[in-house]
Amino acid sequence: MAVDYLVIVVYLAGMLAMGWWGMRRARSKSEFLVAGRRLGPAMYSGTMAAIVLGGASTIGGVGLGYQYGLSGAWMVFTIGLGLLALSVFFSARIARLKVYTVSEMLDLRYGGGRAGVISGLVMWAYTLMLAVTSTIAYATIFDVLFDIDRALAIVLGGSIVVAYSTLGGMWSITLTDMVQFVVKTVGVLLLLLPIAVVKAGGFAEMKAQLPTEYFDPLGIGGETIFTYVLIYTFGMLIGQDIWQRVFTARSDRTAKWGGTVAGTYCLAYALAGAVIGTAAKVLYPKLGSADDAFATIVKDELPVGVRGLVLAAALAAVMSTSSGALIACATVANNDIWSRLRGRAAEGERDEVRGNRAFILLMGLAVIATAIAIDNVVEALTVAYNLLVGGLLVPILGGLVWKRGTVYGALASVVVGGLAVIVLMATHGILANEPVYYGLLASLAAYVIVSLATPATDAAVLAAWRERLARRSSELPSEPVAAPQ
Repeated sequence: MAVDYLVIVVYLAGMLAMGWWGMRRARSKSEFLVAGRRLGPAMYSGTMAAIVLGGASTIGGVGLGYQYGLSGAWMVFTIGLGLLALSVFFSARIARLKVYTVSEMLDLRYGGGRAGVISGLVMWAYTLMLAVTSTIAYATIFDVLFDIDRALAIVLGGSIVVAYSTLGGMWSITLTDMVQFVVKTVGVLLLLLPIAVVKAGGFAEMKAQLPTEYFDPLGIGGETIFTYVLIYTFGMLIGQDIWQRVFTARSDRTAKWGGTVAGTYCLAYALAGAVIGTAAKVLYPKLGSADDAFATIVKDELPVGVRGLVLAAALAAVMSTSSGALIACATVANNDIWSRLRGRAAEGERDEVRGNRAFILLMGLAVIATAIAIDNVVEALTVAYNLLVGGLLVPILGGLVWKRGTVYGALASVVVGGLAVIVLMATHGILANEPVYYGLLASLAAYVIVSLATPATDAAVLAAWRERLARRSSELPSEPVAAPQ
């Protein structure tokens, strides 16, 4: 195991070194929060794939493969579909807005900050819980590596992410995510996948050993697939963590085609995870928990050195999602909540960087503390996505595609959809499907009815919005312009 430990230690040290290097580039708010809006296609694709494929996609994806076979790929597959939809249909328009948060987009579209305040609170809760669930995954990985206490594992892994994210903001996260993308590709796709299949005796032996439903592409169930589409595909369209990466693209073309490449990569990653899990079922048919499949096959079947690299890949998956959610959480907390509470006092560039850096540190400490206190990762992640989709999907996409939508319709949509989700989770259970189903329908109904019943959005606001969307990235100012009030 000494070689495996060395691989992990070198990897973690490299992450901190990149954080320090990124600090030298993050001299302005734009550089710190969105990497100066100048990522090219290769780096944009790699970092976008890294953030959406986290611990749930890697460890959880293998676990679903262990439990359901090839149809276990559907969870990660729907994430890839969401990223493809975002990239093809919306990313160019999002990139042209030159904003920092989803709430700022709502301000521009509907005029004023009323819709933005409530949406900021919902988005903050979502990004906080996403960061928490990613951070909890460190306990699983470090338990395999070092057999250490759960709380200590969370503090260790979380502290490294908080450190490099605080130092260099999006530049540090971009650099580390690119390395993490390469490590995941090598560790999971090029090493673990073929080794797992070979150890299981090949596909013919896997088919002979397992029930036929393990190879049914719809074996996981139509209702489950539909729920995955609602939560993950739609969640990809509107999450602050994803939009903040779109804002880093240097052009509309980069956002569209770079994201398309990343989405396609996600589809391949989904299938790989399911195949690895299926192979693990052949090798270890009686594991106590499906989520143990990844750690078990890595610990028992891989040779020294390779095992360390694959565990580094799992660590990379967790860190990429955790850091992306952390900077999104801090950006929303500072720019959408704190700045509004204090009246948007003017700041110099240095002060803004310092303020955002302080919020990353503060939110990071909150994430670590919450992760230690929470036991059920699945429930925490379900709450986050239910609130996001049930409360924000309709006003965000409605603002992009329906000009008759109004600020009052957006407010009603967020409030009604969010409350419906909360009430239904309380009455039907957090893991039930009804909260997101009926919450989304309630949000849509409130948006349409209230928008049609209230005066249309001011013509000047819509004109400014259309002008912003029609421009090319190179024609726009590097910083966002305040919405008409």
